[in-house]
Amino acid sequence: MCGLMPLSAAAQNAPLTPLMEQINGGRWLDPAEAEALLDELYYQRAVHAYFTMQPALNVIGMRDGSEAEFGAGYNVLPIWKDRMDSRAWVPTPNADVIYSMSYLDLKETGPLVIAAPPNVIGMFTDFFQRTITDVGALGPDRARGGLYLLLPPGYDGEVPNGYFTFTSQTYNVFLFFRTIMTRGANGPDPAPAVALAERTRIYPLTVSEKDVKPMAFPNGSGRRINMMYPVDNTYWTKLKAFVDYEPVSAIAPELRGVLASIGIVKGQPFEPTEKQQELLRRAVETAPRMIMALRQTGRPDGRNRYYEDRQYENVWGGATAEWLQESYRDVNQRATYFQVAYSSAPAMVMRTLDAGSKYPTALRDADGDFLDGSNAYRLRLPPNPPARLFWAVTAYNITDGTMPEAAQILPSINAFNAVETNPDGSIDLWFGPRKPADAPESNWIQTVEGRNFLATVRLYGTGAAFFDQTWKPDDLVKVR
Repeated sequence: MCGLMPLSAAAQNAPLTPLMEQINGGRWLDPAEAEALLDELYYQRAVHAYFTMQPALNVIGMRDGSEAEFGAGYNVLPIWKDRMDSRAWVPTPNADVIYSMSYLDLKETGPLVIAAPPNVIGMFTDFFQRTITDVGALGPDRARGGLYLLLPPGYDGEVPNGYFTFTSQTYNVFLFFRTIMTRGANGPDPAPAVALAERTRIYPLTVSEKDVKPMAFPNGSGRRINMMYPVDNTYWTKLKAFVDYEPVSAIAPELRGVLASIGIVKGQPFEPTEKQQELLRRAVETAPRMIMALRQTGRPDGRNRYYEDRQYENVWGGATAEWLQESYRDVNQRATYFQVAYSSAPAMVMRTLDAGSKYPTALRDADGDFLDGSNAYRLRLPPNPPARLFWAVTAYNITDGTMPEAAQILPSINAFNAVETNPDGSIDLWFGPRKPADAPESNWIQTVEGRNFLATVRLYGTGAAFFDQTWKPDDLVKVR
C-alpha cells in the first residue's frame, strides 16, 4: 500500500488530450482572455459579413443615392441623357452608353410588368445582384423588346401567359438598361439612345390603365450625385433594414447565422454595445482594405490574367456570373469585383460571338508598375477591334471604381469619337495629368496627379478575334 500514489497526485498526472494541452491544461480561460477572444470573434464575423453582404450594400447605396436625388417609385426611371461623367459617384460607370437605372419594390407593388424596348443591353437582378434575367440580345426577347413580368418571392397567385416571367429572390429588384449611341457629326450622339430608353414602361400587373402612374425620366447628367455604398457604421444599419424587409428565404441560414452573431436578426432589435459599435467601425474600415489587398496582389492561380504576355486582368477571374469556380463560390473574387463595380450578368461572362461584352482591365503598365496618374502613358489598340457594336477605353479610380475627376470630366474615348488613327488602322490613346506633347486632343484621357488609376477596354458585341487572342490590346507604356 505504501507504493500507491496519493489520489490528488494521481489526478494531477492524469493524461491530457491534445486539445486540453492546447487550451490551458483543462482549465477555463482567464476571464480577461475570454472577453478579448469574444471581441476578436465579433470583429472577424463583422469582416466576414462585410465581404458576403457587399453585393447588397453596393446596390442599396446606389438606390438610396438615386432616390434621394430623383425620387422613388416604379414609374421613376433616371436616364443619364447626356452621358454619365465623373460627377456621378458610381462604381465603374460606363460613359459610352446611355444608362437607365431604377429600383423596383415588389413588396410594395406586387408583380410588375416592364415593357423593354428593342436593342437594350440590360438585366434585372435581385438585391444580392444575382441575375434574374438578361434583357436584349442575350435575353429571351433577343433584342426585339418585350414584356417582362417580375414576381415577388413566394408568389402563389395566377401567372398569366404572354410574358417573359421570372421570380426574384428579393422584393427589391435592380433594373439596369443600356442603350447604344450613334455616331454624330462630332462624336457620339446620345439622342437616339435616350429616345429608345424612354420607351420603357413599368406598371403593376393588376392595376388598371387609368391608375398607372405616368413614367418619369429625370436626367441624371450634369448632377453631382453620391450613389456609393456606406463607409461608416451606417453600413450595418442599412444592412439591418434590408434583413428586416426581405423574406427569410432571401438569405441562406448559414449567412443569417453569421449576421446573428453580430446582432443582426430579422425582426429583432439591433442594439450593439459601445464596444461592439467600435468593433463594427473597425470592421467597416479594415474589410475594404483587405479586399483592396486582394486586388493589389492578384490571384495565386493567375486566373485573373487575360493573357500570358499582357497585364490585362479579368475582373471575374475566370468565374461564372454567379462567382462559381469548379467546386466553390469564389467569395474573394466576388468581393474584389463589387468593391469597384456593380451588376454581373451571364452576358458579361459568357463567350458569345458578336454579342455580350468584355472588359479587359489594366492595373499595371508594360513594366509591371501600377498605373500612376502623375505619369503619361500610351495605349495602342491594334487595327480592327473585335467589337461589332463599339469599343471604348475608360480610366477609373482604383479604390472604388469612380471616374477620376479632373478638368476633363469624362475620362473615356470610344469608337464614335473622332479620334486620330494611325496609317495601319491602329489607334494610340494617351493618358496623363496634362496632354502629352505627341497626343492629339481627341485621343487624350486626363488623369489626376498623385493617384493610381486603372484603365478598362470595353468591347461591345465581342468578336472571335478577342476569344482566340489574335487581337489583343497593347499594354500601357510610359512616355516622357
